[in-house]
Amino acid sequence: MALNFVKELEWRGMLHDAMPGTEEYLMEGMQSAYVGIDPTADSLHIGHLVSVMMLRHFQLAGHKPIALVGGATGMIGDPSGKSSERNLLDEATLRHNQEALKNQLSRFLDFESDADNAAVLVNNYDWMKDFSFLDFIRDVGKHITVNYMMAKDSVKKRLSAEAKEGMSFTEFTYQLVQGYDFLHLFRTHNCTLQMGGSDQWGNITTGTELIRKIGGAKGYALTCPLITKADGTKFGKTESGNVWLDAERTSPYKFYQYWLNTSDADAEKYIKIFTFLSKQEIEHLVAEHSQAPHLRLLQKKLAEEITEMVHSKEDLENAIKASDILFGKSTSQDLKALNEKTFLDIFEGVPQAQVPMASLEGGLDMIAALSAQTGFLGSNGEARRELKQNSISVNKEKVQEDYLIGREDLINGKFVLLQRGKKNYFVLTVTE
Repeated sequence: MALNFVKELEWRGMLHDAMPGTEEYLMEGMQSAYVGIDPTADSLHIGHLVSVMMLRHFQLAGHKPIALVGGATGMIGDPSGKSSERNLLDEATLRHNQEALKNQLSRFLDFESDADNAAVLVNNYDWMKDFSFLDFIRDVGKHITVNYMMAKDSVKKRLSAEAKEGMSFTEFTYQLVQGYDFLHLFRTHNCTLQMGGSDQWGNITTGTELIRKIGGAKGYALTCPLITKADGTKFGKTESGNVWLDAERTSPYKFYQYWLNTSDADAEKYIKIFTFLSKQEIEHLVAEHSQAPHLRLLQKKLAEEITEMVHSKEDLENAIKASDILFGKSTSQDLKALNEKTFLDIFEGVPQAQVPMASLEGGLDMIAALSAQTGFLGSNGEARRELKQNSISVNKEKVQEDYLIGREDLINGKFVLLQRGKKNYFVLTVTE
């Protein structure tokens, strides 16, 4: 007997709505379900993760997950929640993005095994690119009335008086194209369930309608809630934009920090959604956390689990070490082990000054490093005073006035970290 997928989503807070009979249908045996993913970038961001986690739970419950890369639909633009249309991608970019997304998805889904429920990746561009407009409106369009399409919430919102922009015919037909994807996957992969965010309900049910009318069968729909933050700000966004799964776009350190900095209320919700910890483990963690919230046990466990899952154990260990550099005890060796991107991420926003490499040749004296050449401290006198009080560090190690900064102090061959007391940092960037 397969695990109860719907019940699993329910206790995790990942179920928003499901068509009547979905749970019973899934308990009958192995079924196939798909989730659509927009390929406009060559990386997923954490906004995609909920639906990816749904596919993973689906596979763990013994079912077959299908990840659909929306090469065709990504060119059109989905009206739900969006106010403007998307850019068209050329085929080479689309294929590049598809491969990159598959690599990321394979950290969650098993594509490679011989199991009956091995995951499949498809791209709707492959079946839409040669579908002529006349064929489409004859074979698909005639089965769905305009009244039915107008009744969808996503369409109503865009046509309401409050909407700043109207809705193009292209966007209006989006639900037909997505609906046809479901019909196509039903025919070619025996796929009978589509899943997505709650804003997708209208598009998904258009697909079940096409399966009923053209395929003469029953399709099912299941959605998850849109993830929100307790403070009302947007989930998955920082001041610098999306939190990506690609380490080049969002470093593992910044990724780890994002989850570490979640509020108590959000951490309790997210640990159910974004980890595979059992109900028992999570209840135990929540109880422990409530006894000593200042230890941030929930946040730490959440950040550890998801960083290791998306990146690797080594990346997680490095992210923890990097976090300790700011907030814990660390040495110059720890600093020198950081790559340049992580170093700059950690000390983002810290004041900086440039000094030429030539000034390190004979050794840069501490007064010059603290004041005369950098302006870190207000005056030479203040620099001397702080050095006498033993409150100045170079690369996390205390120094006296007679210390000279040389090439051997360079982190990544170009940085020196100065510090006054515990919290005042300053970065010297050494230029050739």
